[in-house]
Amino acid sequence: MNKEAYIAYLQSRKASNKTNYYLSSLQEIDRIRKDFDHKPKILLHACCGPCAGWPLEFLHDIFDITIIFNNSNIYPEKEYTRRLEELKKLLALKGYDDIQLIVTPYDNVSYTRELEPMKDDPEGWERCFFCYRKRMEEAYRYAVENHFDYFTTVMTISRQKDSQKLNEIGLDLQKKYPSVRYFCSDFKKKGGQVRRDEIVRELDLYHQDYCGCIYSYMQRKKEN
Repeated sequence: MNKEAYIAYLQSRKASNKTNYYLSSLQEIDRIRKDFDHKPKILLHACCGPCAGWPLEFLHDIFDITIIFNNSNIYPEKEYTRRLEELKKLLALKGYDDIQLIVTPYDNVSYTRELEPMKDDPEGWERCFFCYRKRMEEAYRYAVENHFDYFTTVMTISRQKDSQKLNEIGLDLQKKYPSVRYFCSDFKKKGGQVRRDEIVRELDLYHQDYCGCIYSYMQRKKEN
């Protein structure tokens, strides 16, 4: 690991000249209301029920939403299954009968093999960036192949994830796949994180205590 690069990155997270992606999301919603006479189709990458709750409330009146659950990073398989079931529980309890859920095949063995060279990275560094991009690009390709108007991810709701990095990845993918527009977001802002936690309590959703991969799982086990 390049420690100097990592330290520089941590310092950059404290910078004051960050892009306001929450404002960007509001501006894009205003543009949609002006330019569309129908709800555009958005593919929403979701990693779990708790993180999807507020983004769904935020987007539901604007978009025709389809969720994609492509999270082979999650270890072990019983944890993957539990997070998927909690997402289904959220959709049922909130009455989102109009939202389709796409679930891609689970293959943690192959996924972990790709992460292994970065296994010693600290949480929130290059292993995580690789993981964000891998899942987002897989989902983005699905959006292109199935003629969606937009793509975004719920991951910007998390306090532990860098929304600047996630949006940079999304905008980079938009350049690669220009037929689908990336919807910028920072779902944690303006009370989003508070509302997330309220939904978890209201619906009694299981709330995991680690990100997902085997290395974050092992780190949490050490801490406990």
